[in-house]
Amino acid sequence: MGKDMEAELKKRFNVGKVSQAYGMTETTLGVLLSPYGGGKIGSVGKVVHGMMVKVIDEKGRALGPYQEGELCCKGPLIMKGCVGDPESTRNTIDQEGWIHTGDIAYYDEDEYFFIVDRLKELIKYKAFQVAPAELEALLLTHPSIQDSAVIGLPNEDVGELPLAFVVKKPGKDITEKEVEKFIADRVSHQKQLRGG
Repeated sequence: MGKDMEAELKKRFNVGKVSQAYGMTETTLGVLLSPYGGGKIGSVGKVVHGMMVKVIDEKGRALGPYQEGELCCKGPLIMKGCVGDPESTRNTIDQEGWIHTGDIAYYDEDEYFFIVDRLKELIKYKAFQVAPAELEALLLTHPSIQDSAVIGLPNEDVGELPLAFVVKKPGKDITEKEVEKFIADRVSHQKQLRGG
C-alpha cells in the first residue's frame, strides 16, 4: 500500500496509525514487518529476526538504499520447494537459497522496505518496460477517478499495449478520451494508454 493510499485509509477510518507487513505463501509468514504502532508511511517495515532480505538488479547484484530491484528473501521461514515440481523450485529459489519474490522494492537508509511494483506484471511495449503501478497512481490523481487498474493488452506488433480500467467517483463524469489525454500529457511516449 503506497503512501497516498495509506493516508487515505487513515483519513477514511479515522485511525492514527497503520502498520504494514510483507509476506507470501512461500515465506510462511511475514518477513518484513512495521514496528508496533506503525513505521514509516508507505513502508512494509523492516526485516524480521532470523531472516535475510536483499534487493537485486537484473544481473543478480545486490543494490543499495533507494535503488529499485527484485526483492529476495532467505532464512528459516522460506519454503523448501514446490512438491513434485523441481523446475518450479529452480525458477523460484536460486542455488544459494534465495527466493525470488517477483516484487520490485527498495529500502531506505533506516532499512525500511517499500514495495513499488510487480516484476511479472510489467507491460512490455516494444523494447520498453511500463510499470502498471505508476500509471495507476497517476490515474488516481485525476479528480474524477476513484480507482484504477492497468494491464497489458497483447499486441502482435509491439508486445503489449497499456490498457486502463477506471472507476469514476460518484457524481463525476469522464470519457475514455479524457483519460487517455490525461495520461498522455503526463508520461513518456511508451507509457501512453494505447490499449484504451
